[in-house]
Amino acid sequence: MTRLRDILLPLIVLAALLGFWEWKVAHDAIPPYVLPAPSAIARALAENFSSLMASLATTLTVTLLAFLAATASALALAILFSESRTVERTFHPYAVVLQVTPIVAIAPLILLWIGYDRVTLAETLIAALVAFFPVLSNSTLGLRSADFNLVDLMRLYGASRLQILWRVRLPTALPFLLSGMKTAGGLSLIGTVVAEFVAGSGAATGLAWRIVEAGNRLEIATMFAALALLAVTGVGIYAALSLLEYWLLRRWHESAIAR
Repeated sequence: MTRLRDILLPLIVLAALLGFWEWKVAHDAIPPYVLPAPSAIARALAENFSSLMASLATTLTVTLLAFLAATASALALAILFSESRTVERTFHPYAVVLQVTPIVAIAPLILLWIGYDRVTLAETLIAALVAFFPVLSNSTLGLRSADFNLVDLMRLYGASRLQILWRVRLPTALPFLLSGMKTAGGLSLIGTVVAEFVAGSGAATGLAWRIVEAGNRLEIATMFAALALLAVTGVGIYAALSLLEYWLLRRWHESAIAR
C-alpha cells in the first residue's frame, strides 16, 4: 500500500500541474511560441516521434558509455587511493581540478583535439569527465570506511591485500559506490547534453541539438517535447540505478531493509 501511494502521489501532483498549465495557457491566450500548452507538446511529440526517438537513442548511447567509463575508471582510481596514500596525494588534486573546472569551458577544446570526425568519442569523454568525481569521492570514502578490526583480523589470518579488498573493503564500499553512481547517472546525461550543444550542427544528432534546432525555427512545442524526453530519460536512469541499489543491498544493508 505504501509503495502504491509513493507512486500515485507524484502522479497526482503532475496531473494537477499539467491541468493548471493547460488552463493558464488557454485562459491568458499565451502565444504558442512563448509557452505551448501540454496538449500542443503532446501533438508535437506524436508528429516528430520517430526523429525524436532516433535522437534520444543517440543521446542515451553516449550517456550510458560515459557512465560506464566514469564508473569503471573512478572505482579503479579509488582502489588505488585506498591502497596507497602516496598515489592519493599525487593524483587527488588533479581529480579536484577536473571537478571544479567548468566543463563548458573545456568541451570545445576536447572536441577540437579529438576531432569532429570522432564526435561520439569526444562527447563520451566530456560526459565521463562530468560524472567521474562523485563515483571517485564516494568510492574512496567507502573503501576507507571498512572496519579496521575486520581488516586486522584478515591480516592476522594471512589474507592478502587482494583478499582484504574483495571480502572486506569492497562490500563496505558498495553502498557508497551505488550512491555515487546514482549521482553520476544524471551527470552523465547532463554532460552529454553539454557536449551535444558544443558539437553543434552537422556533428551532433542527439536531443540537445534537436532542442537548439527547434528553438531556432520557433518550433517551441517540439523543443518542449525534446526537453520532456530528456527529463523522462533522467528519471529513468535514476530509477534504474535506485532499483539496482535496492536489489544489491536489500538483504543486508540497513538502508534497503524493509522495516
